[in-house]
Amino acid sequence: MPRTLHAQHDRFALSRPFRISRGVKTAADVISVTVSDGETAGRGEGVPYPRYGESVEAALAAVEQARPAVEAGADREALQSLLPPGAARNAVDCALWDLEAQLSGIDVADRLGVRPGRLVSAITLGIDTPGAMAEAAAMHAGAPLLKVKVDADDPAARIRAVRAAAPGAALIVDPNESWDQRLLETMQQVLLEMEIDLIEQPVPADSDSWLAGFVPSVPICADEAVHIAADLDRIALRYQAVNVKLDKTGGLTAALELANAARARGLIVMTGCMVSSSLSIAPAFHVAALSDFVDLDGPLWLREDRPGGVRDEGGMLAPPEAGFWGNG
Repeated sequence: MPRTLHAQHDRFALSRPFRISRGVKTAADVISVTVSDGETAGRGEGVPYPRYGESVEAALAAVEQARPAVEAGADREALQSLLPPGAARNAVDCALWDLEAQLSGIDVADRLGVRPGRLVSAITLGIDTPGAMAEAAAMHAGAPLLKVKVDADDPAARIRAVRAAAPGAALIVDPNESWDQRLLETMQQVLLEMEIDLIEQPVPADSDSWLAGFVPSVPICADEAVHIAADLDRIALRYQAVNVKLDKTGGLTAALELANAARARGLIVMTGCMVSSSLSIAPAFHVAALSDFVDLDGPLWLREDRPGGVRDEGGMLAPPEAGFWGNG
């Protein structure tokens, strides 16, 4: 039967504001894509990110441009040249993975040879006063991994407050490009004293060339600076880790390529996400299986997720129910 592709904008209200250095979110705006042969349908989701010049409208327009080729039978390999890396390609790529799994009867996990179960996934603490962030950390004091969002406004006080409230947790610090060279250099001793495991994209991605000669006290992870495997020649000179996100790579296909290429270079691998529903997270579980750090708590910020999605179990993230995506 002939294929059809449908794409739409979905909005998920958050249960509480999500604050990072570049602003506050109160809802997750995603594009949802369905590719169907009339009897079987595959689903995918992408999160357009303004930091990369994306919008819901532009992402939907990009999917519409690719629709004739996808409906004519274009596969995931062909899709890589039909759309650039980003949220639009991510949604279509993941829908094709899901459809392929259902039509072939071979789960994505079986195709890849790894079936991820419960994962240690970071619980993110949004920017707030040091006291409020300490209270939030105390609520998750038993979680094995916390991610601390900071900006350039006295980050040391926030980091110290979180560490005091959660002395046993591994900590990732994420300034979201808000620091400059001087602040990063000044913070090295604090990061070391607070036993921070990873610092994520502290300086702007377009002003990071000086990192090539910098010896950090804790590994620095590229996020906004790395999108696809072709970026690694530059990234490997400046960073010790990479954050793989499907919305940056443009889908599970390219995310697996980036994760495997980063591992081959000896880089630390992290799997991350945008604030999204579990439809974005289900395929990311397969990249997380290749990762040293996992940060897939996007759906935990939603007031209401898609039915059958991921679940937090004390800082462990349980995968979606069987049949949710990729046949589970």
